[in-house]
Amino acid sequence: MYFEFGASKLAGKHVLDATFRAYETWSFNCQPHWVDLERTDNISEGTRWPGPKRLDQMGDRYVSAGRGNLCSPEQPNSWIEFNDNPDEKDENLTSTVRSLANGKISRLTLMLRAKDEGEPRAWKRFDNNAELKVWYMHKPGVPTSVGAVPGTGNGKAQCRPAKDPVTVTVDTPKIQATVQTKVEQHQGEEEGSLQAEFVMQRSSTDTASGSWSDVWKDYKPDSGWDPDGTRETITTTKRADGGLYRFRARTQSHWVYGGKKGDLFSPYSKWCYLRIDSTAPKEPTIESFSPYRECTVNKCDPHGGPGRPGIFYFKPNKADKDVEQYRWRFLTSEADATRTVSASASGMATVPVSPGLAGTQTLSVEASDLKKDKEGRVRWGPPAEFVFKVDAADGTTGRWRFDDGGPGSTETVANDTGQVGSRHDLVLREEAGTAWSTLGRRGAGDYSLRLNDNQSDPGKQVGYASTDGVPVNTQDSFTVSAWAYLTDDKTNRVVLSAPGEHGSAFTLYYSSALKKWVFNRTDQDKDGPVYIRSTADAENPPLKVWTHLVGVFDTQDNADEKDDTLQLFVNGRPQGKPVVLADEAPKYTPWTADRNMMVGRSKVGGSYAEYFLGRIDEVATWQRPLGPQEIREENRLERKGAPANELVGHWDATISAGGQVVESTEDPDDPSSGSFPYRRGPLDLSGSGARLTGDDATSLVLDGKSGYASVGGPVVDETGSFTVSARVRLTKAEFAGKDVGYRALVAGQATPVGKESSWALWVEKVSADAYQWKFGRTAVNADGKVVATAVAPAEDMIGAKEWDTWVDVTGVFDAGLDFTDDDGDQRFGVAQLYVGRFAQQGEDDAGLARAQQGDGALAVGRGSAQGKTGHYLPGDLAKLRVWVGAMNREQVTDQIAEPSM
Repeated sequence: MYFEFGASKLAGKHVLDATFRAYETWSFNCQPHWVDLERTDNISEGTRWPGPKRLDQMGDRYVSAGRGNLCSPEQPNSWIEFNDNPDEKDENLTSTVRSLANGKISRLTLMLRAKDEGEPRAWKRFDNNAELKVWYMHKPGVPTSVGAVPGTGNGKAQCRPAKDPVTVTVDTPKIQATVQTKVEQHQGEEEGSLQAEFVMQRSSTDTASGSWSDVWKDYKPDSGWDPDGTRETITTTKRADGGLYRFRARTQSHWVYGGKKGDLFSPYSKWCYLRIDSTAPKEPTIESFSPYRECTVNKCDPHGGPGRPGIFYFKPNKADKDVEQYRWRFLTSEADATRTVSASASGMATVPVSPGLAGTQTLSVEASDLKKDKEGRVRWGPPAEFVFKVDAADGTTGRWRFDDGGPGSTETVANDTGQVGSRHDLVLREEAGTAWSTLGRRGAGDYSLRLNDNQSDPGKQVGYASTDGVPVNTQDSFTVSAWAYLTDDKTNRVVLSAPGEHGSAFTLYYSSALKKWVFNRTDQDKDGPVYIRSTADAENPPLKVWTHLVGVFDTQDNADEKDDTLQLFVNGRPQGKPVVLADEAPKYTPWTADRNMMVGRSKVGGSYAEYFLGRIDEVATWQRPLGPQEIREENRLERKGAPANELVGHWDATISAGGQVVESTEDPDDPSSGSFPYRRGPLDLSGSGARLTGDDATSLVLDGKSGYASVGGPVVDETGSFTVSARVRLTKAEFAGKDVGYRALVAGQATPVGKESSWALWVEKVSADAYQWKFGRTAVNADGKVVATAVAPAEDMIGAKEWDTWVDVTGVFDAGLDFTDDDGDQRFGVAQLYVGRFAQQGEDDAGLARAQQGDGALAVGRGSAQGKTGHYLPGDLAKLRVWVGAMNREQVTDQIAEPSM
């Protein structure tokens, strides 16, 4: 008899004790017999006789129950409990449940069986209402909001890199951290008994290149414990003026059970740097009169809007007489750039500041006397902060989601759900080349517009859609946005355009000549116009992937045409600098397209052409220039409050046979299709070392020496966000002979040149007896030389319970997360590893320094790393799945990790 348990209710708990209870309703006779509780491999719809493989002994009991008054004394139905016997070292129920709670195993499958199944008198019957009782404590999570309070200790705490430490003007700095449990707080349960531990070090030379030594350590609260989410603030002992310090924090969790007590610690937060400088300029004064107003305790009304500049005045502190410069940035965005301005002779500066997003914003301003610190850099004083609220900007003048019809639908109108102005529905034209598609960018249940790639006859590849009237005035500032899934690059392929008499006022398209995505305008509506282009940074974008494209035309809020600019954004990122149109075309004048907007074709020389082949989704327009932060928000593409993701690759070994791992038959919108809607093609097995077999269910079995499977890639645009997950089972015996440092690649996408993987999931042998899950990204230059890496390791080494059992490992790359690393360098995006449902927390964010797009083979069981091809995996693979979009923790839990049974 089998019972299966998921980990959802145990997520983030440290298991102290566990008891399994089963209700015995019948025994063959009154004589007790041994019954075993054993852990087995997981069961599924593919499980075959004789059932899943037995893995480990959980416990045994010598009992008889369910005989009623047939026995003396009476033996009624009874709960039979299994708990670890300290005297029997082979009983492992508690440690196994602990592995389940830690995400080290995806599900716990338990089997009740007679110890001697050849003895009929040992047969028993149990009800199906078994229980798993668990005693636990909350596991600690890495603290959040770690930082030093600048100045004299009255501002907002900040965590700054070594190149730009927080300036503190007192010799007893104040630092902060918010203690966390590992799972989301405020779940209606006890919220933990937590404490923050702070550690501080000083540089031997008071420069970042010096050696570091511990100088201070303390806990908060001083005694007792606080619940999840408590902000702990502590003042250090006296430190030296002029010194460079760094500090970090971790959460401690305390437990008491069965007469024993203990503590667990989270990983440390990343290092935060501060310098004590009592002579540095003090906090400046910040004033603003139009349109933004500083929030008070009782009033914080919104004003202005994103991209709308306000006039701010920066004034020196009354204690300072030699302020030469100011710098400022918004604390509400990690990616917000820091800008500087020189002070006037009086020490003041008048600055136009444009907030990038709506809502409450914090403007941080620091003053400098241009004196140098010990690193030889200009020193800055502590920041002053100005909190104000930015009003919401004008919304979309048009938005088309293309979820108005599905495959086979006779519907020909895509409704405009824009927010501002009149509506302009899109009408699908040329029925032979237009259709609705299940390949929708917002995931299962969503649809998109399919154009022309269902037609083999080029003469019929003329499908498009158009509005009646233009949703934007192309003579004024505007923004257009769309998600594109291009399937052919042999000629120009237009996503959006707005035609006039002779040509198009703007065109968002793929250029076959430049081999790039392009956003352009023509200087005039005439024959032979000058084309003014903003082009993508990279050539040869991959086909059959979702890419987010945005075109921005900006008149700079004035009537001087010489200031007009246009710029292309790809996957939320600006491509080059804004192009000044008048510099490219002396006769340029912004002209109005007064007819319609077209999806999937443009007008060139008075004729329509450049038809799109593929899918287009989530088209939107605004009658204003969106700022970079707003474009990043649009690129995130939220659905029900979470970033949307679309499953674009799914290979399932459990339904495969022969020499290929086939694609899933899963199509949530068309179950009768019999194949995965993206149709990437099967994973082909290597000639040796790989086979599809299994003891009780099919899997891809790899020998760790020569076996692998592969298909042509890539399947996602890796300059944007994506998620990849594999269900894998490691064969421990085969790892023993590998050298320390060996990387066994579970799955990876090759780079275009060089022997590296653009992304990869792998197991690394970090020492003779220690193995670790990792997810990483590698960027290479044109010669294949590695120029950037980002690696997210698991918190713990692979435990005994993780071997020879199924585990879900997931890598997420979030291209929308920018940050500044400890060296002060900007990072392009962040890699995150999940084991089961748990995000693996490290001391540093795994940021990638530059964008990278893979090409060539997508492989499981081997790959390229460290300049070598191979890295074979000893183990089994059940599934490989790839999504466009970066999943958050809840989505990994709901869509990947095994649910409770």
